[in-house]
Amino acid sequence: MTQSYSLDLRVRVAAFVEAGHSRRAAARHFGVSDSFAIKLLQRQRQSGSPAPARQGRPRGSGKLAPYETFLIEAVETKPDITMPELAVRLLEDHGVAAAPATLSRLLCRHGFTYKKTADGRGVRTRRRA
Repeated sequence: MTQSYSLDLRVRVAAFVEAGHSRRAAARHFGVSDSFAIKLLQRQRQSGSPAPARQGRPRGSGKLAPYETFLIEAVETKPDITMPELAVRLLEDHGVAAAPATLSRLLCRHGFTYKKTADGRGVRTRRRA
């Protein structure tokens, strides 16, 4: 993701325009693009603040969100299930394709860890609080 311009720069560009200069003149003066100055003033007029909007998708709104309980129950039922096996089970039961790495990240976010056992296999367990 790209980095937003600082709030200080945003305030200075907005103040420059409010002092009577055009948006394009403010862009040239501060070394930013014309579209940034134009959109900045539109944003300030609509929201009342020159602060940047939040970037990215909100947490919990991905395609696996509706299936989190299914996935957690599947791992708790069979702790030694591999991520490719879990991906196949999700595809068979719900028709949703997901990469094993995506499933692993989801389980890690929910407190599961992967521990190797002496026989070379592994077991996924929840972290203790």
